[in-house]
Amino acid sequence: MPDRNPSDLSDALTIREMCDAFEVTPRTLRFYEQKELLFPIRQGTKRLFTRRDRARLKLILRGKRFGFSLEDIRQLLDMYDREPGQQEAQLSRTYALAQDRLAAMEAQRDELNEAIADLKAQMAWGNEMLATLRKGKA
Repeated sequence: MPDRNPSDLSDALTIREMCDAFEVTPRTLRFYEQKELLFPIRQGTKRLFTRRDRARLKLILRGKRFGFSLEDIRQLLDMYDREPGQQEAQLSRTYALAQDRLAAMEAQRDELNEAIADLKAQMAWGNEMLATLRKGKA
């Protein structure tokens, strides 16, 4: 768990404010907290999210949008938290993961383009068959 200091609370957001700011549900925030990706300050049953939490959530959501696993995201976030001064290692790891993910996304796109082309061809064939059948009835 990260170190906190009293100044962390000066611009802290409640769970509702976080949900509104990032368009996520309270359940999503609690899930990320349970997975130890976010570390809100607890005051009784109230959760307060600091600037650091907001930065982490932004990175989590970006990583999810790109299709990274939560474990990949955790490793990258932990690397930044625990290894100050290791910018080259951090960037290298991030770049390697991004290269792998981009290759996977491009392969998915190619497969989808092929499936779309196949479907269009089948639809064109079906349309021709319907036209032929309709002419035969006329």
